[in-house]
Amino acid sequence: MADHEGRAARARLLTAFVPLTIGAALAFAVPVAAHADDGRGGSVGDCAGRVGFVCLSVHDRTTTKPSAGKKPRPKDRTGTKPVEVCVVERLQPQPPASDPVWNGHSPKDGAIYLRMCNWQAVGAAAVGAASAAPQIFWAAAPPAVTVDPLQLAHEAVDKMKLTGPDIASPRADGVYAVGVPMWLWADRAPTTYGPNSASATAGGVTVTATARVTKIVWSMGDGKTVTCTSAGTPYKASLGKRPSPDCGHVYRKSSKDEKNNAYHVAATSTWSVDWQVTGAGGENGQFTETRSSQLDVVIGQVKVLN
Repeated sequence: MADHEGRAARARLLTAFVPLTIGAALAFAVPVAAHADDGRGGSVGDCAGRVGFVCLSVHDRTTTKPSAGKKPRPKDRTGTKPVEVCVVERLQPQPPASDPVWNGHSPKDGAIYLRMCNWQAVGAAAVGAASAAPQIFWAAAPPAVTVDPLQLAHEAVDKMKLTGPDIASPRADGVYAVGVPMWLWADRAPTTYGPNSASATAGGVTVTATARVTKIVWSMGDGKTVTCTSAGTPYKASLGKRPSPDCGHVYRKSSKDEKNNAYHVAATSTWSVDWQVTGAGGENGQFTETRSSQLDVVIGQVKVLN
């Protein structure tokens, strides 16, 4: 009888917990199986076994996205990219000592906790479907907040609002000709070329990330690509028809047969991000992200006058 009452109490607690964590719009099946911990405080089954997510208590929540190499959940119908939020809370009141959820442990040795992880749409009022069933588990001490510093590094990059190259040449309204060297360059700014720095904090851990462009790959629309390891050199009229010393291209055919009579140019910058956990001996690492800019450019045929 006591075990039955304990399970019924857990079911009521789980139902009551939903509005505190993921909203009444989310419906899910209440689990009957208990998930025991390893005795060290919540290291088993964090975020339903997922790796690369920040697990935070209900009083210290944040949205996260997968670390590099992890496949993100597909976008929903609104085009919003869901993120996963995990919540850990101590059950109140605690189940009876006879409840099997204790897994042989005594209430004197620890407590029973609830963990739930759910996908939520950033900026949307609706909440997506739960990624895993809620877990009830025993732990000797309150589960520590598990923070993936790489996650925080990505959040820091989001704050930077990085964009694609600020293309200065070619210009959409420029006049260019077949066989004449075209100089390719982009203007430099913190959000378009770097360096750019920002920090993110969660669970007492602070990560500072610095991003800078290491290369720009120009897809010229004629089947050719140009890779530049700099922003390019600005052109001056006094240089005449000289080719760019570090980033340029020569079109060999006019664009009259292309869509809109223009070549579609795309410039993709690779941002190298260095991050480090604040403090002596802090963990550090590096990853890359890309951003693109596009424009159409008209290339005319040079007419020879006799």
